Amino acid sequence: MTEVTREQVESAYRALGSGDRARILEHYSEDLRWLVPGNHPLAGWYEGLDAFLELMGQTHKLTGGTFRMDLEAVLVGEDCSADVCRNVALRDGADPASASPYERMDYQVFHFMRWRDGRITEGRDGLFGDTAAAFSQFWAPFAPDGTRRDR
Repeated sequence: MTEVTREQVESAYRALGSGDRARILEHYSEDLRWLVPGNHPLAGWYEGLDAFLELMGQTHKLTGGTFRMDLEAVLVGEDCSADVCRNVALRDGADPASASPYERMDYQVFHFMRWRDGRITEGRDGLFGDTAAAFSQFWAPFAPDGTRRDR
């Protein structure tokens, strides 16, 4: 078994950011499983690459394309990697000056990924401290004034 490298992790993030399915498939397995934690409409397991890509598409839709993951640190092992990303986004339609956790995301997220044959087969998001609550608030279908947002 070949050890996962930092370069593979970085390349996987670039591929995901490209939106090019063929390029993404070079780094992510068709049978990918991904867990999003929290208590919000996007939380849960995503089974298969298509489901994961649908999740990513939903994050971009809900944020008007502002969602991004800035890779800050990477640890690698024989068949796994762990990284910390600074996730930044603004809910679609929100005031750019808003500091509400329902409208602005700007915090660190941990990802643990299992790799097989050079591709990610399983991923899990993790959150630090009170960002778990903020993460659920951001993806919640309610605005700070209590109005319902479209999913």
